[in-house]
Amino acid sequence: MQKKRLLRILPVFILTFSIILFVDFQLRTRKRHKLHFIHDMSEGIPQHWNQGGPHSPAKEASIPAKPAHRTAISLINLTLVGLKAEIERKRYRSWMSFEQRDRIVVTPSPLKLTDIFLAVKTTRRFHNTRLYLLLETWISKTKEHTFIFTDSEDEDVSSRGYNLIVTGCPSDHSHQALSCKMAAEYDHFIASDKKWLCHVDDDNYVNPGALLSLLSSFPRDSDVYVGKPSLDHPIKANELLEGNKTKEVQFWFATGGAGFCISRRLADKMAPWASGPRFEQTSAVIRLPDDCTVGFIVERRLGVSMVHSSMFHSHLENLLLLPPRNIPLQVTLSYGLFENKMNSVALKGIFSKEDDPSRFKTVHCILYPLTSWCP
Repeated sequence: MQKKRLLRILPVFILTFSIILFVDFQLRTRKRHKLHFIHDMSEGIPQHWNQGGPHSPAKEASIPAKPAHRTAISLINLTLVGLKAEIERKRYRSWMSFEQRDRIVVTPSPLKLTDIFLAVKTTRRFHNTRLYLLLETWISKTKEHTFIFTDSEDEDVSSRGYNLIVTGCPSDHSHQALSCKMAAEYDHFIASDKKWLCHVDDDNYVNPGALLSLLSSFPRDSDVYVGKPSLDHPIKANELLEGNKTKEVQFWFATGGAGFCISRRLADKMAPWASGPRFEQTSAVIRLPDDCTVGFIVERRLGVSMVHSSMFHSHLENLLLLPPRNIPLQVTLSYGLFENKMNSVALKGIFSKEDDPSRFKTVHCILYPLTSWCP
């Protein structure tokens, strides 16, 4: 009699097992599911098993032996429960894998040298002297992303593939002329896809490697205005107000003679006072030149503090005091007259002072010894 009952139950067991396998297969191939509840999967079995519930293995041992057909039914029930738990566990793992994928943080790519917009301010009368020296040295390494802002066409420079921007600004050294060119630099940078705007004059040597290292040290998407002040204190200015009134303000600014850099995020915020004709208008409000105007916008209008760096250098400081071993680590260098004497870094060898009074060629050959014209 018991055998007959077992034979009746066996097909039901096989059919049930087949259905469960089919459901499991469907769950494996379905898309992401949102779980409304999750059983305790720590042991891969329902929670009440661990709590000594009615189907706890510990209690099963104390239950008296049952007839064979009841035992078979109990086994089927246990099998169904175990299979359901396994299905839930697989669904949970699948859900977790999707959740973990959602939490993946994409690391931004490192800053590249070509991400830097290098703006060189010059004038036509210095094309054959100052500018030519830069073209032969550091600009030869940054040609693609260096933009030369001047006041007159130069077919010789343009035909060699350099980015020459003729601004139409006056050629003199007045506040208006300087601010006009700075406004052009700003607008061209904003229209580009570059991440940093770095301004230098035509008497600056830029060390590309040191510049990239410095800018890479700042957090991504931050407000950064970095350079070197020419004063040891904030500059004071009289801001022109409505009704011909003035207000004294003070702020730090990075001298354009040493070069400075502005991050994309900060440059975008400067637009209300720097885009189009606004930069020259802001310059007129404080009656100071371009580099001072940049400092005024950043510190007074936006409340962002300038980052002071000793790695930028202008001809207004005594460059002879810079230790030769530290020269390859500097971001910018300069040259010119200081106290009626030639002011340049003290590097010996490679070129004589007569052949290389700025010492730019000597510096360049130290940084790039395989340059064709280096001894």
